[in-house]
Amino acid sequence: MGVFMSQQFPPPGQQPPPGYGYPPQAPKKSSAGKIVGFGCLGIVGLVVVIGIAGAALSGGEDDGKTATPPAASSAASGQPEAPASAAPEKKAAVEVTAKKTPFKASVLAQGDDYTSVSVTVTNNSSKSIDVNPLYFTITDTGGGKHTSELGVDEGQIGTVELAPGENVTGTVTSKGKFTPKSVAYTDGLIGKAIRADVS
Repeated sequence: MGVFMSQQFPPPGQQPPPGYGYPPQAPKKSSAGKIVGFGCLGIVGLVVVIGIAGAALSGGEDDGKTATPPAASSAASGQPEAPASAAPEKKAAVEVTAKKTPFKASVLAQGDDYTSVSVTVTNNSSKSIDVNPLYFTITDTGGGKHTSELGVDEGQIGTVELAPGENVTGTVTSKGKFTPKSVAYTDGLIGKAIRADVS
C-alpha cells in the first residue's frame, strides 16, 4: 500500500511530474511579438489617417471654386467671344493703291488729252522690287486697257528700286480722256500683275 501511495502523491517538497494530477503550465508569450503587432497596426492606422486627411483637404479646395471653361466664362460675362479663325491679317508682299488726280502737263505733253492716276507702291516683301512707269496699265470703266505715256505728267512716278519697307508715290498717265477704274502694276515686264481699284 505504501508503494501505491508514493506513485499517486509525490514526496513532500517535490513538484509533481507534468500531467500527473495537475494540468501542464502554459508557455509564456514573449513581449517581442506584441511590439511587432502594435507597430504594424500603428503604421496602417497612420496611412489611413493621412489618406482621409488628404481627401478632406482636396475635396475642400474644390468647393465653390470649380474652374469654368473659357467659352462658358465669356458667355456668362456677356462679352462676345472672338472667333477662333480671327488671325492677324498678313500684308501682301507688294501693295498698290490708286486714286484719281488731275493731269498736269509737262513740256513733253502734246495738248491735254491725257488721263492721270496717282499710285503708291509699298514693298512689304523681304527683297527689293523695281518700279517703272512702263510697269503700269490703267483699265477704264468700259474695260479698255491703256498703257503708260512717258514724261507727259509733271508728277510721273519715278524709276526706282524699292528696298523692303519702302514706298513710292507718283502719277501714271495714259493717252485719251476716260474714267479710270483700276491700275495694274507688274514687277518687271513679265511678273505677276497686282491690281488696285481707283478711288
